[in-house]
Amino acid sequence: MLEWLIIGGGIQGTTIATFLIKTGKANIANLRVLDPYEVPLANWTHCTSIISMPFLRSPSVHHIDVDPFSLQSFVKQQQIAKTEAFYGPYKRPSLEIFQEHCQHVLAEIALEKAWHQGRATGLKRNGNEWVVTTEKGETLSAKRVVLAFGVSEQHFWPEWAHHLKQEGGAIYHVFDRDLPNLESLRNDITIIGGGITAVHLAIKLGELYPGKVSMIKRHPFRIHDFDSDPAWLGPRNQKPYRMVKDYKRRRTMIINARHKGSIPRELYYRMIHLERSGKIKIINDHIQSAIIHNKEMVLRLEQNGVFSSSFIILATGFETKLPQSEWLMPLIREEKLKCAECGYPIVTETLEWAPNLYVAGALAELEIGPISRNISGARQAAKIIANSV
Repeated sequence: MLEWLIIGGGIQGTTIATFLIKTGKANIANLRVLDPYEVPLANWTHCTSIISMPFLRSPSVHHIDVDPFSLQSFVKQQQIAKTEAFYGPYKRPSLEIFQEHCQHVLAEIALEKAWHQGRATGLKRNGNEWVVTTEKGETLSAKRVVLAFGVSEQHFWPEWAHHLKQEGGAIYHVFDRDLPNLESLRNDITIIGGGITAVHLAIKLGELYPGKVSMIKRHPFRIHDFDSDPAWLGPRNQKPYRMVKDYKRRRTMIINARHKGSIPRELYYRMIHLERSGKIKIINDHIQSAIIHNKEMVLRLEQNGVFSSSFIILATGFETKLPQSEWLMPLIREEKLKCAECGYPIVTETLEWAPNLYVAGALAELEIGPISRNISGARQAAKIIANSV
């Protein structure tokens, strides 16, 4: 029997594994990370490379290692110029440097020895252990399990977009695995969405295909340095949040705290420049319906009539429902696990949903708050879980 089994090998799972190993709460021989992909951070790497994000939105002290200044020390040791490694007053790391640092940290703890490729399909308690089953019929037993997966596989498709897809339209979610190579597109391109993913994508495509890219978004650009107030990183906001015992109110607080669909100011300036130079077209409007006519996808807009496109990319985020509910719901019923009205876990201060069953990321947000899904939230969850044993 393993001591620890972490389900999910993205930012959340790798951060927790790093904290457990480096704080001496686990060793690599009695820990496993179960993830559908061949290598750690595979989905993170895929998503960030698709949009060619040059710098992260978070500051340099937010990463997967225990020491907050580990990334800065890594840059110094590698003799990388700070102007190349970091951007702006918050020292936001470049994507390249962040990923190199991740690989360095994971090599330090030899995570490849604990990696188990597979997709969880079930979880049951058996006495003092938890037993996980995979889609291959395997079973993994562990004393402690951490649910560290998120909503990244739950791509949100508006109803009109579903209709176009069913009718054979060339429409994709930006993170679909079957998205065609963006460097070899031939027709006009329409991006749906106005948040940071949509903007990074628009900047990339606007430079590749000047004059052929349009963006349709529901609201003017929302400008914020971060996706929630930095006060949520510490006790100033977290302490009063945790004093609230009504989980419906906590959910409302999370929704209100997040700057949904927002972008940093420098990306706003880039978009305005691209629009003024004629490389992209930006439309603020609501899409009411859509049809296919003469092999074109025709969108009916609320204020601007109709808009035709040959190729559409949705940058519409993710569904908010409980992730991997197909096997979590049987677990909830069997173990009588507490859930809020929104369907998400009600956990202890140590992030335990049941004895020795921990959560992180989206599943922990009713305890950690609006930062839970972010790198900073991964660090907080990892510290809490490591300190609980």
